[in-house]
Amino acid sequence: MDEDPNIIVNAVIEANRSTLEALREPLLTMQAASRAENGCQDYTFSIELGDDEKVRITERWDNMDCLLAHFATGHMASFREAMAANPPRSLDAHFFEVHEIERPS
Repeated sequence: MDEDPNIIVNAVIEANRSTLEALREPLLTMQAASRAENGCQDYTFSIELGDDEKVRITERWDNMDCLLAHFATGHMASFREAMAANPPRSLDAHFFEVHEIERPS
């Protein structure tokens, strides 16, 4: 029987620099708390090199149950409150089920 597929989340937040500065601490808190969660393999916010008003979010979870548990955490609720208080221009997120493969030679 196959293992559950990993869940990959790729998202982009677009916001002006002042909004991103207001979100800096909530983003750092969210990143650290999420990385400590059961089933979190990666959770990273990063500024796009060519556009410092875009924050990329990369997440990898063991399975959908872990991602759903993440959505129910207190730090997710706090993050949503911070985003509502400092709304970005846009937030675009995509969710994927994947199985890891060998690195191509």
